[in-house]
Order: sequence, then structure tokens, then C-alpha cells
Amino acid sequence: MLNSTSPWTPLSDSERRVVLDLLVHGPLSRTELAERLGLSTPSLTRLTRTLLESGVVREVREEQPHTGGRPLQPLDVDEGLQTFVGIKLTATHAFAVLTDLRADIRASLVRELGDRDPAAVAELLAGVVQELSEGHGPAAVGVGLGGQVRESRFVRRAPFLRWKDVDLGPLVREATDLPSIVTNDLDALMEAEHWFGDGRDVTSFATITIGVGVGMGLIMHDRLVGGPDSGLGLIGHFPLDPFGPSCPDGHRGCADAMLVNESIRAQASQLTGRSMTYDEVLDLAEVGDPAMEQLVARSAHALGVLVAAVANIAQPGRIILTGEGVRIARVGEVRMRESIRRMRDPLASEPDLRIIDDDPLLWARGAAAVAIQRTVLDLLPET
Repeated sequence: MLNSTSPWTPLSDSERRVVLDLLVHGPLSRTELAERLGLSTPSLTRLTRTLLESGVVREVREEQPHTGGRPLQPLDVDEGLQTFVGIKLTATHAFAVLTDLRADIRASLVRELGDRDPAAVAELLAGVVQELSEGHGPAAVGVGLGGQVRESRFVRRAPFLRWKDVDLGPLVREATDLPSIVTNDLDALMEAEHWFGDGRDVTSFATITIGVGVGMGLIMHDRLVGGPDSGLGLIGHFPLDPFGPSCPDGHRGCADAMLVNESIRAQASQLTGRSMTYDEVLDLAEVGDPAMEQLVARSAHALGVLVAAVANIAQPGRIILTGEGVRIARVGEVRMRESIRRMRDPLASEPDLRIIDDDPLLWARGAAAVAIQRTVLDLLPET
């Protein structure tokens, strides 16, 4: 929960609605804001007066051609009111960012994990927070990792870190002396895109990630879709090619077998008789190597099947592709889009597909976005 000195503590539910709309969609004129919230002008004026006096909301002067009238002064949230730390944990590194209230990155750093013991990791993260914030305490810390997370604190399973049943939230809270939220990294990325990124202008969108595994997140009606098996990477078992290679679990032609970096690299190495990296495979495909072109085309076709399946089943307003292996969507984009069209009804609209180049700091920003959401909504874990 928020402490008594937080600027969000005294806000009423109506004032919080104003702040949230400005945070996600601002700056907005008073007329626009009143229309969006279904409020009368006097009601909005009453609500914003308190917010302006407290410094949570500010007036922004817009440059307008001189018409002799009063200059417009839209309202906006003061994005510098608080800072937040977001951290993305991988098997080997901690990628961390310091953001403002809109999850814009102000500073970043990367640290090698070394010892994966949870207590040691928590101490490392405390040092990261101290270094990033330079002693000016952030409002909260968000930590994202690949795996199953429960109650914003308990890591049920994190295979890349070799963790099982780790109560990480209290460890980070004790080490940093800050409210700490632990979350699945894809869920965090989804929330960041929902409030501050490529999903802010739609009420539903899906994100497919490709890399060491295949993941999918879904926002429907402005809410993240989750369930008891969230974080297991179930989309990786989705069948794409009945004649494709098998994944480690024995599923032939599933998303993991067709799309993950290691599978593509292993197939290429088997074809050439020498060890190859994922980027080498794509480099050769781009310059016209016949074997690598065929391998990449097959995987790009499979990716198109997966995108079409998500579009057909969930019908999201937008689909985002990202992850450390997303380059295959660019190298094989023509084949991927052909596959999408073939797997869709001829009368179906073309999916709004966006490819976002991977950056670990974007995942760290996602963890910060979750900390921002929980802070503004007064949903921080109990301490």
C-alpha cells in the first residue's frame, strides 16, 4: 500500500480517474478531458483544481498562432513527479532502467548476475537501484523475469534462473527498502505497451515474442488476460508444421521447434555440418544462400501460421512481434505475410501487425511500468 506521504494517497476515486486519463492519453484540453470522462465542466474544474494545487497535474502552454484569444493551456500529469526502477532478469544479467511517471527511460545499466542465489540477486538489485537513483529514492521497484509469478512476489518457476518456489518480493523489498513488485516479463511488457506504447490506442492487442522460447500475451477490453497456467509458455506447444522438427518435449512442428533461436541454429548446423549462430543463419539467408533461404522461409511461413491463428481466434485490434529472435520476421517478412493471408478468410481484414526490434531495456521498462501502475492505482503489495 502507499505511504502517507505519497501524492496518490489523498486522491479520491474521481480524481484518480482524471489522473489516469491524463497519464495515458495526455496532454488534453479541459473540454477533451471532460468529454472522455463524461463529466460536466464545473465537475471537472472542481476535480482538477485540487490536482493542480497538489502538483500532480500541471497546465501545459501550447504554442498557437496569435488570434487575440486566450492561449490554450491543456492539462497533463507531471511526469517528473516520481521515478521508478524496472529490472529485467535473465539467466546471466540484470538489465535495469530508471524511468519517469510515463515510463520514459532516464538512465540505464546492465549488471552480470554471477551468483543466482535469490538472496544474492536481491542484494545485487539493491545496489542497482542505489546506483541508478543516485540516492533520490524511487517510488517503487518492478522486477520482471521469465516464468510463473504469483501474487506479485512469489516465483513459482523460473527455468532460466533455475528457481522454484522463491518468495522474491520480500527479499527485494527488504534489500531496497522500497515497495517491490515481481512479475512475469511478458506480462510487464504487455502492460507497458498498453499504457505507454503501441497498444495505448486500442482496447485489444496481442504480443508474440520469439527468442529462447515463444511467448504470447493478450490484452482484451483493456485488461491483461491471465490464468492459472500463465507464464508456462503454452503457445510454444502450438502445432504449426506437421512435417517440422521436434521440440525437446517431442512435439513435432510446434512453435518452439519451428521458431526459437536454438532450434533454427541447430537445423542450420545440421545442414552445413558446422556450428552456426542464429544471426549467421539469417545473414546467409539475406545474401541468397539456398539452404539458409529455404530454412528461414520455412520458419517464416510457420510464424505466419501462428500470427494468423492468433488473429483468427482472439481477433485483437493489433498484433505485435518482438523478442531477441524477431529478426526472422524481418528477413522472412514477405513469406510470413503470404502465410498470414493464406491462413485467413479471404474477406478478413489484414491484421495490424507491428514488428518491434528487441531491446532488453524495453523489457526492463515493462517492469517499471507495472510498478507505475500499481503505485498510481494504490495496488502495491502489503509490506
